[in-house]
Amino acid sequence: MTKIYNLYMDDVMQLGGNISLAGFKELEPAKMVVIKKVTGNYARKMQEKNKNFESLHLNLKLIHSSKYELQAKAIVSGQSFNAEIVDFNLFFALDKALAKILEEIS
Repeated sequence: MTKIYNLYMDDVMQLGGNISLAGFKELEPAKMVVIKKVTGNYARKMQEKNKNFESLHLNLKLIHSSKYELQAKAIVSGQSFNAEIVDFNLFFALDKALAKILEEIS
């Protein structure tokens, strides 16, 4: 049981104190720069929209070597906001998922 948990934790990347990314370790460094920038900007917007923003977690899965499935979860005031997007373009999936959550946060 501990071994499975450690495998999962090894795949999680922390950005700042409240952003975590899982499944992103295999991406090229150039893509990671863009992902970190976009994610950080959306997290800032979420925090500006609601001061009780607690955390943001993104989980990436590659489907059939060509499609990306991105699951996003934000916790605001103890409430969970979720989005799941499947797209051929990772950056479009990221933008769609985070924009959906930002729109739901009040």
